[in-house]
Amino acid sequence: MTHLCPRILIAGANSGVGKTTVSLGLVVALKRRGLRVQTFKVGPDYLDPTYLAMASQRPCYNLDGWMAGKEYVIDLFSRACADADISVIEGVMGLFDGANFDSLDGSTAEVAIWLKAPVLLIANVHGIARSLAPIVKGFAEFEPALKIAGVISNHCGSPRHGEWLAEALKVSRLPEQVGAVPRGAFSELPNRHLGLVTADAGILSPTTLDALGDAVEDHMAVEKILEKARAAAGLQEASQGGTLSGKRSSPQFPVRIGLAYDQAFHFYYPDNLEGFERTGCELVKFSPLHDADLPKELDGIYIGGGYPEEFAERLAQNTSMLKGFKKFGEADKPIYAECGGLMYLAQGIETLDGKRHNLVGLFPAWTRMLDRLRSLGYVEVTLAQDSLFGKQGDILRGHEFHYSELVSQEWQGSGWNAVYQAHRRRATQAVPEGFQKGRILVSYIHMHFASRPESIGHFLGVCTREFARTYRK
Repeated sequence: MTHLCPRILIAGANSGVGKTTVSLGLVVALKRRGLRVQTFKVGPDYLDPTYLAMASQRPCYNLDGWMAGKEYVIDLFSRACADADISVIEGVMGLFDGANFDSLDGSTAEVAIWLKAPVLLIANVHGIARSLAPIVKGFAEFEPALKIAGVISNHCGSPRHGEWLAEALKVSRLPEQVGAVPRGAFSELPNRHLGLVTADAGILSPTTLDALGDAVEDHMAVEKILEKARAAAGLQEASQGGTLSGKRSSPQFPVRIGLAYDQAFHFYYPDNLEGFERTGCELVKFSPLHDADLPKELDGIYIGGGYPEEFAERLAQNTSMLKGFKKFGEADKPIYAECGGLMYLAQGIETLDGKRHNLVGLFPAWTRMLDRLRSLGYVEVTLAQDSLFGKQGDILRGHEFHYSELVSQEWQGSGWNAVYQAHRRRATQAVPEGFQKGRILVSYIHMHFASRPESIGHFLGVCTREFARTYRK
């Protein structure tokens, strides 16, 4: 069956050209027309999707070709759009930037081709005029399978400048200009060391959203963009059909998993969580910042990434929660901790001012914040031993993005083992990662489990008593 959801992909000639602000403003403009807008973000980013979700009032899903693969990306897109009128997809970095220098792997262009999505290319036109034409020509002809449907000229100096740019594209028989946005038309969005600050009502207020929508209405041809989105070719519908948040399957693993979720810990892919729920698993949200203790009768805990360093003092002061975590782990109950979660389960965090904040202490190592990026990129993991998410030899994919590091190696010789062989992109050798003791696993790597559902099944199996007895043998 063919899926016909109209779609448009917002790409950039390079990073920092305004993809997020254009995407947000376009979502607002489309919603003003009474349309149900489904948003997506290409790549592994956790932060931009929080803005797109607030603007659309629907979950925003990541479409990552390298981590998840073509079949999963198309399936996720189709299911998420099942009850939408149109989708807006925000690209990552420049249009052809991805995991490798010699292929489309992990790039915006790869996803655009897979989804047959018309592309709007944003270019920063500050200081250029006719030179825009060869720039667009290069992007339009670089990959024949890609369709650039229009150009958005951002940071125009004047209305006349925008007219020159439109004429330069027209006389060169290139994709037409569908937007000429003057400098200063879009509000600046706040940034932090990982990128944008996570969106909330204070940062992305209705007033801010309206202003972004007004800028798009004033400076972009919204109706023409709609026409291009509606002209997108059909896709084969998802193999499962229906929406991602639809009815759960019969409980294969009737378990309760505690999900750490608050200002300090909130880096989760929605489809990862939905993958857990579709097994019949119950996710119980709790806050390491605000709650006094863990929820009752948990079979396991999942604590993801976020900003524990920003809340280190408050996390350290919540001693009843810290004791609850330690008691849970010392009882050999399953805990999976990613990135910020690793920092929380460690001895503590040393912040940039040199202060040390004691935290759970299950993982015997300190973490330290740096004033520079410590690691960024895709990672393929081969399990060196049986682990919470699979058997020895199984392969998972994910990514790293952090400004902290392990200060010491006390974990060695204390019953902890590195159960990952982590193959980082363009590295010549795999490195040990994924630190596990009993049924506790901590790692800096953010994994994409939904595209490998057998890994979710394995983890939930570890959380059941019958499996646990076998696992410990």
